[in-house]
Amino acid sequence: MKQVLLTGGGGFIGGHTFAHIMHNTDWQLTIIDSFRHKGKTDRITEMLESHPDWRERLTVITHDLKAPFSPQLIERIGPINYIINMASESHVDRSITDPRDFIENNVHLTLSVLEYARVLAGQLRSPLEKFIQISTDEVYGPAPDGHDHKEGEPHKPSNPYSASKAAQEDICYAYWRTYDLPIAITNTMNIIGEMQDPEKFLPMLIKGIKIGKRVTIHANADGSKIGSRYYLHARNQADALLFLLKGVDFPRYADGNDIGRFNVVGEYEINNLELAQKVADILGKELRYELVDFHSSRPGHDLRYALDGSKMAALGWKAPLTFDESLKNTVEWTIAHPEWLK
Repeated sequence: MKQVLLTGGGGFIGGHTFAHIMHNTDWQLTIIDSFRHKGKTDRITEMLESHPDWRERLTVITHDLKAPFSPQLIERIGPINYIINMASESHVDRSITDPRDFIENNVHLTLSVLEYARVLAGQLRSPLEKFIQISTDEVYGPAPDGHDHKEGEPHKPSNPYSASKAAQEDICYAYWRTYDLPIAITNTMNIIGEMQDPEKFLPMLIKGIKIGKRVTIHANADGSKIGSRYYLHARNQADALLFLLKGVDFPRYADGNDIGRFNVVGEYEINNLELAQKVADILGKELRYELVDFHSSRPGHDLRYALDGSKMAALGWKAPLTFDESLKNTVEWTIAHPEWLK
């Protein structure tokens, strides 16, 4: 039986990852979250109410990951086989408003978790096998038309959030190389799903369209090109992580390799006006919208993100949920749970 440490398990993607691990393995899971940012205990407790048998396999620790892991905390966590470092502040607008705290949080928490991993790796008979650092497509900056970023392309972050994630990746690379830690990095597209924070684009669309509000769609200055993404359900992201933990070897620097990098990509590209129309169709509402120049209204944002998912496909991973299933499930669940739009 494997022992897993998941940081940020109270977050939106973390909650889905927690549930996916519990549904599909018999592993023991320890969640660490400060619950100070966007982590909510509700995402954990609601799952446990439906699956009370999970309680014996779950430990939840409240800890600010900016602080180092004390010897007492390390002892409390116990032996760990896998680390998934998912905790991060992740909202671009807030990173632009308050870049210092945002960047310091994301860099310091990564250092804390890597130092913890280094302590584990230095122990005799350490069980630590794999460490996954969760990152984003945004570290590569905007994707030109016709180009999907491949693993390991140069970082060109456009805003403090993406810069902080690029910094996390680079620090992980340094620890992988210097200390021979078993680290791999995943870069992921925009995530959708149930229990998402209402500041994100899809919940904002759902709420606005439901009440008949005119929603904002970002485009270029003359409106000839609309922003686009490859959207991915959070459970598909969790499935990809489980796939990597269960069946993919992580390259080690000591063996003369480069660090493992894996793009986790949605099914197909869709622009944000098409997404809004799909939401309106699911809700049975008329879509009212206005196009807004993305850069004037949101400096530091990018119009198009795109990742090449061929590496994971070649390894044999296939997302369990289609995009249309993901979107329909998310919209219907969100409407049935309006408290998550507050």
